[in-house]
Amino acid sequence: MTEDQARTTANVVMTAAAVGAAVVVLRSPRLRRLALGLAKASAGPLAMYAVTSMRDAWDESASLPRRRTV
Repeated sequence: MTEDQARTTANVVMTAAAVGAAVVVLRSPRLRRLALGLAKASAGPLAMYAVTSMRDAWDESASLPRRRTV
C-alpha cells in the first residue's frame, strides 16, 4: 500500500465515522440538545481565538521586509 492509498483510506474511514456520529447525534433529541449547547458555549472562545490569530498573522505579515522592485 502506498502512502497516497493509505491517506485516501484514512480519509474515507474518518468521513464515514464523522457521518455516522452526526446521524446518531441528529436522531437523538438529548444528544442534539447537548451538541447545540456545546456549540453555543464554545462559539465565543473559538471566535476570539480566530480573530486573535488573524490579527497576529496580519501584524507579522506587515513586519516582513519588503523586496525592492527595480
